[in-house]
Amino acid sequence: MSSAFNTLNTNPLSQYPQAWERASKVKVLVLDVDGVLTNGQVWIGADGKESLKAFDIQDGLGIKLLELAGIPTAIITGRHSKMVLARSEELGIKHVHMGVENKAVALVEVLKSLKLHAPDAAVMGDDWPDFQMMKSAGFKVCPAQAHEAVKETSHLVTSRAGGNGAVREVCDLILKAQNRYEELLAHARA
Repeated sequence: MSSAFNTLNTNPLSQYPQAWERASKVKVLVLDVDGVLTNGQVWIGADGKESLKAFDIQDGLGIKLLELAGIPTAIITGRHSKMVLARSEELGIKHVHMGVENKAVALVEVLKSLKLHAPDAAVMGDDWPDFQMMKSAGFKVCPAQAHEAVKETSHLVTSRAGGNGAVREVCDLILKAQNRYEELLAHARA
């Protein structure tokens, strides 16, 4: 077992031994938004429209680090949100599908555009609408507060909740499993 595996700061790996191997094969990370990139709360303003979303800064850096390692990120969400679009642009996420009813169809589009297949994808969701896109993924992940049924079908349940570093936990795992973490860390420290 590599030393990178032993230094990973995620408790769930001992419960999910297949997570390390699956993370080593990931070529794209596909994320839901509400409950994954955010804590799942939706703030509605006086005008009846969604007014705020909070994103974790460390999640954002994890996404950028994956990109540096040549692993793109995609977003597939059931809601339309200008905030998600702005955050995606800020992070350089090129594959953003909003207002999606059938997330499996959107996943196929993302994979086709990247010339990849479902086993190449890590998909992170937190509730029933995410089953569609998670079922064929090579690596199914959910945050700590995900619905129990989603946890039961996931290869990994993160120790952190959505909107609170869960995505960064997955990004770090992928980078460590693919032997890219230490190189990126050394560059950051230089």
